Amino acid sequence: MWETGISKIEPNHIVTRGFRQEELIGNVPFASVFFLLIKSRMPDKQEAQMVDALITSSVDHGVTPPSTHAARLVASAGVALPSAVAAGVLAIGDVHGGAIEDAARLLQEWNARAQKNKWNSEQTARELLEHLREKGARMPGFGHRIHTRDPRTRRLFDVAAANGFKREHINLALAIEREFARNKPLPINVDGAIAAIISDMDFDWRLGKAFFLIGRVAGMIAHVYEEMTSHKPMRRMCNQETEYSGPWERSLE
Repeated sequence: MWETGISKIEPNHIVTRGFRQEELIGNVPFASVFFLLIKSRMPDKQEAQMVDALITSSVDHGVTPPSTHAARLVASAGVALPSAVAAGVLAIGDVHGGAIEDAARLLQEWNARAQKNKWNSEQTARELLEHLREKGARMPGFGHRIHTRDPRTRRLFDVAAANGFKREHINLALAIEREFARNKPLPINVDGAIAAIISDMDFDWRLGKAFFLIGRVAGMIAHVYEEMTSHKPMRRMCNQETEYSGPWERSLE
């Protein structure tokens, strides 16, 4: 027997987390309903504004990310919008879109260690980065392939501070950024900012990809629709020639 605490569906009656869905429609913004689905309660004003900002920050980043590129490439084959968007979703994983989850896990784990050992943010940052160096691992959520200073990060932290969410995880992320600056500057990118904020909002780190996913799907829908309505099918998307690196031509004899 299936059991769920999310929704109850009966003839002419839909209840989502205890609220009649027809009462949510037009009265509760989408970001707040998302919060309701995850937390099983309505967000307060500050939580609602913060979640809306988090989703908006991930909505799009041009045509080059794997998810958007995959969605447009599949759309160019003439398939339906859901299939093309699904192709983009399938490109989201540990490398593309996974930094939020990994960064949130580390921030939450090491904040717990800091509380146990009574470390301040600076010491925790040093201990964390030394631990990662010993393992040959990198700290996710820092640096960017395009931006030297991710413009979304500062805005997210401003919204977090204004709504009372600048707490120990954001402070730890900022301490890590300062520690990086001693050698090679690696500013916090949008993934690292989201990771720190959702951690200070008491979200499970395993929901990290969810915040990226729910925002980026909206962007992919726009890209797929543009591809379907503004370009010919099977158009050439790669401008550079492909260089063959296989073996020289050979005979079966």
